[in-house]
Amino acid sequence: MEREDYVVAETDLGRVSVSSDVIAQVVRYAAVESYGVVGMAGRRGWARLLSRGSRSAIHVERRDDGLAIELRVVVEHGLRLAEVGAAVRARVLYELERQFGMPVSSLEVRIDRVRKSR
Repeated sequence: MEREDYVVAETDLGRVSVSSDVIAQVVRYAAVESYGVVGMAGRRGWARLLSRGSRSAIHVERRDDGLAIELRVVVEHGLRLAEVGAAVRARVLYELERQFGMPVSSLEVRIDRVRKSR
C-alpha cells in the first residue's frame, strides 16, 4: 500500500489530513471487532510473522467519488458468511464515517479463510 495523505478538513488556518496507513488501521480495528471475525488475512507463514501486522489484508485507494477499500478477513467456522460479511461492512463504514467523515465509494469484504475454533 502506498502512503498517501487524505484531507479530511480544511479551513483558513490550515488543513487536517490522515495517511492511508491510519485509514487502514481504523478499518483493521473495526473489522477485527466485528462478529465472527477471528483475524485478518494476508501474508501467510513466516512472511506474516516477520511483517508488522497484516498490511496486505487491507488496500485503500482514493477515487474521484471517495475511498475504495478492500479488506480480507478470516472468519470463525460454522457461521453464516453473508451475515459476517454484512456485519464487517456495516461496522467499517460506521467507523470511517464517525472518525473521518470521508465518503466511501466501495468497500469489498473478502472472506479469505474459515478457521475452526480451538
